[in-house]
Amino acid sequence: MRQQLATKGSFPVYQNSLAPLGYYTESNRVKNTSFVICAGAAGEIGYSAMDFWAADDVYTLETSDNISDKFMYYVLLSKQDRLKSQVRKASIPRLSKDAIDKITFYLPSITEQERIVYILDNFNTLTNSLSEGLPKEIELRQKQYEYWREQLLNFTR
Repeated sequence: MRQQLATKGSFPVYQNSLAPLGYYTESNRVKNTSFVICAGAAGEIGYSAMDFWAADDVYTLETSDNISDKFMYYVLLSKQDRLKSQVRKASIPRLSKDAIDKITFYLPSITEQERIVYILDNFNTLTNSLSEGLPKEIELRQKQYEYWREQLLNFTR
């Protein structure tokens, strides 16, 4: 399949990393799907907001109507250390499907799940977005510093 991949295209292909291996003309998974890398970067948790192609080394989680897809993603992230501890260390690290199947978690109502997702999405934006959040705050504080530096050091005689 690697020969059929492009450097850009419609559907990212995930294989053994959260970085797309390339792009393909078709997808085999729908958007808003959580996935777990099971070889290579085994134990890494991903979420795709767009349709994508999941290769053999990627487990995807399909949720029912009473589980928010994004909530499932955040649950998996909260269990990531446990999953990574289950990775078999070999020339190619591997995570078994059984390790994922054994994950247990509390399932609140869909309304509560959506509230939790809203809060976690906002924290994610605050910490990772370049146009919002901490980087934007740092930029604004730098401008504020420069303004006050000029004001405080501007001695009119």
